[in-house]
Amino acid sequence: MDHPDSDGLLAEQLLRLTRRLHRAQKRRLEPLGITPAQSRLLRAVAQYDTPPRMADVAARLEVVPRAVTTLVDGLEAAERIRRVPDPANRRVIRLELTDGGRDTLRALRDARRGAAEEILAPLDAAQREVLGGLLTSLVNGTDLRC
Repeated sequence: MDHPDSDGLLAEQLLRLTRRLHRAQKRRLEPLGITPAQSRLLRAVAQYDTPPRMADVAARLEVVPRAVTTLVDGLEAAERIRRVPDPANRRVIRLELTDGGRDTLRALRDARRGAAEEILAPLDAAQREVLGGLLTSLVNGTDLRC
């Protein structure tokens, strides 16, 4: 008798959940006029203490620099980010959030939180805590066995 491939089933469930979360976030991002890729770029820029170089952001996002240029073009046109020259080397361009970019980041956090709430609605607080611990272990690659 064949047993179901439990690891394969778990992988499929994780993929389906990820797609569902992505769709929920995308739905909530549409009114903001921002794409998921642009939101990742804004969040990446916000993680730096000083305005990062475009190459640094590309490396953090694990994309080619050209992809960052295209995203920055759109965000700059929407006045959410601006290119600024590096004070030490005017040939180097850095990225700086505008007030509009910071406002958008706050709205993005709310959109992500809302999407997560939508997905997690069937779980009570204890179940969410257990799930959070399991996901942290998976993300960090730690051993779950006692």
